[in-house]
Amino acid sequence: MYESHLKTKHPQVEWRVVGAALALMVIGALSIYSATWPGESAHHVAFYRQRVVTQLLYYGVGLGLGVALCLIDYHVFSRWSLVGYWAAILCLVAVLVPFIGKKVYGARRWIDLGVFQFQPSEFAKLAFIFAQANFLSRPLEELRQPWVFMKAIGLTVLPFLLILKEPDLGSALVLLPVSLAMIYVAGAPPKYLVRLVAGTGLVVGLILVDILFMPPKWQIKLADYQRHRLLVYFGRDFAPKGAPPEEKRRARELEREKSYNVEQALISVGSGGFVGKGWKQGTQNALGYLPRGVAHNDFIFSVIAEERGFVGSLIVLGLYATVLFTGIQIAGQARDRLGRLLATGVVALLFSHVFINVGMNIRLMPVTGIPLPLLSHGGSSVVCSLVAMAVLQNVYLYRRHY
Repeated sequence: MYESHLKTKHPQVEWRVVGAALALMVIGALSIYSATWPGESAHHVAFYRQRVVTQLLYYGVGLGLGVALCLIDYHVFSRWSLVGYWAAILCLVAVLVPFIGKKVYGARRWIDLGVFQFQPSEFAKLAFIFAQANFLSRPLEELRQPWVFMKAIGLTVLPFLLILKEPDLGSALVLLPVSLAMIYVAGAPPKYLVRLVAGTGLVVGLILVDILFMPPKWQIKLADYQRHRLLVYFGRDFAPKGAPPEEKRRARELEREKSYNVEQALISVGSGGFVGKGWKQGTQNALGYLPRGVAHNDFIFSVIAEERGFVGSLIVLGLYATVLFTGIQIAGQARDRLGRLLATGVVALLFSHVFINVGMNIRLMPVTGIPLPLLSHGGSSVVCSLVAMAVLQNVYLYRRHY
């Protein structure tokens, strides 16, 4: 009787993940419409080109792929994980090629296929999770060997460096906590993890000290926008010490320009109060103080906070918490290491996106361009977020088969 129950071919769906994802999509569509209607109405944008319509299309594609993924046991996908990983690496290399990758604001992050564009780094995150989970699904005795640990680090470093080259510092950094969480759950020796975290922290600290305090000619070469974002976040003066008055004046103007988005986003969040101003009633967005080029993607949380206030923000965070804590529960219920590691990787990925994006909206984190899952406008981000949640569902569906 017990064995028959374990081998059931029709496992129950985890409706908490489904319900939270559907609720986030409804909130996302309403918020994107609210964030874009002033600009699109003024420019008489055709119906099929409006961002809320394209977002609904992305939702449909993501849901279709997610349902299809849930029809196949995740063990089948794991057998092809290295193929997917190297395909993602090839795409990350291809996007750096001038006539393949599309350059926008000085970065090559998109491949334009005419009908649509896709961002390889988003798909690379999922491919990496499958490849890392498959690699770490080995006996604990092997995980204690240094060469296995170094190979796991190598799987992380390769896409990290390629994404960093685009440059896309935010997406590259997301790979680090995902990898660390998966290696920890896999059971790698704690001393390896302590050394890794300490070494990474030391390197990051030295880089920040170099960028913030060293003379310009000694500083590590970063893209100008990356350096400006760090200076804004840490409140550092854009002008070097001893700069002439004219240079200081230009530096102050540049600082005001680069900090404008963050300041307006913070005003939007604060002006929402407890219950918000109402849908489409946010003055920061409607009057264009929150720049329309970023209101519907990077700073969509600010739009929600202004219109729905503290209550609406708490509901959004509660929906994410539902997905994350359910994902942790799914990882705990998985009957094999592969399922546990896949669920862990997805939870770490979604948590990193939510933490960084919400953090930069309230100035707890520097601006990195990380989208908010299912709420920010964007095809690659939306599709990959839904596929990631489908991976959680897949692990839950087939948890009793092994």
